[in-house]
Amino acid sequence: MTDSVKFSRRQAGIAFITGAALAAGLLAAPSARAQSDYPNQPITVIVPFAPGGASDFAARLLQPRLSEILGQQIVVENRDGAAGNVGMDIAARAKPDGYTLFLGNVGTVSINPFIFSSLRVKPLQDFIPVSIVADTPGLMIANPAFPPNNVKELVEYVKARPGQVNFASPGTGSVNRLEMEAFRREAGLDMIHVPYKGGAGPAAADVMGGHVSLMFVTISSGINHVKGGRLKALGVTTKQRVAQLPDVPTMTEQGYPKSVSSSWQGILVPAGTPEPIVNKLHAAVVEAMKDQKIRDRMAESGVIAVSSASPAEFKAYIAADAAKWGAIIKEIGAKAD
Repeated sequence: MTDSVKFSRRQAGIAFITGAALAAGLLAAPSARAQSDYPNQPITVIVPFAPGGASDFAARLLQPRLSEILGQQIVVENRDGAAGNVGMDIAARAKPDGYTLFLGNVGTVSINPFIFSSLRVKPLQDFIPVSIVADTPGLMIANPAFPPNNVKELVEYVKARPGQVNFASPGTGSVNRLEMEAFRREAGLDMIHVPYKGGAGPAAADVMGGHVSLMFVTISSGINHVKGGRLKALGVTTKQRVAQLPDVPTMTEQGYPKSVSSSWQGILVPAGTPEPIVNKLHAAVVEAMKDQKIRDRMAESGVIAVSSASPAEFKAYIAADAAKWGAIIKEIGAKAD
């Protein structure tokens, strides 16, 4: 082989490598630019419930501040149906580019995968958690005429009447039902579950009417009835007492440390969303949750404004929460209503 042929082939090889590298760079460039320029168009937050509910409230409260921080319009899109599964499915299959966020909660993310056998979404596989944004504690409420006035008296009362005291819930697989199941197992109580449809409203109405003895609700939905004397509070599921109901002891104070739970809400994005975008969203959410107006507005409604130290921390939180409720669901055999 002549030197000129060898040189020609060497040139061709160099040209090929250079061309391949250039092509790879050109292909990578749009993705890199998209991440560095993010966000450069409106962002949609999918809320898997109807307007007016707790999730919608949280999303619309965050909307203006998050828009200000990110410099883009935030559009809240309500896609309700099937206990939040419709919206969750849509969000999980959205393009993972940071322009579709999902406002998940304890029901959709931690509970639904265990009670809906046909659910296609696997939250911790199909989403990347960004940050928790709201923590809504549970409140054990009872009819004012119900004899027990605290958890100790309740345990004694129920144990003296096994299978006679009933409790309400908004549905078989609701967090309110599971909170009571966790408590009664910890306390060794035999009680009757009475499920309702249509949210906590109808169930709480029957507790107020004396048709059912007690139930768990979120503080946000029960606080006004307690302050108005239509219901009485026996305990809260926070680790510390809540400022809105300072005279109501925690379940932990009353000897039931496993009864610490909440109806949380948080931001997630579709799996595959680039890490720089996830981190930018996390920083924006954390900054938004520092806003005193947001914190005060949430507090007025019995909601605690919170954020996660990192996406990894929020992921670990969800995993532990799902494991807790999954074990209880398996034990009681709960299925979707």
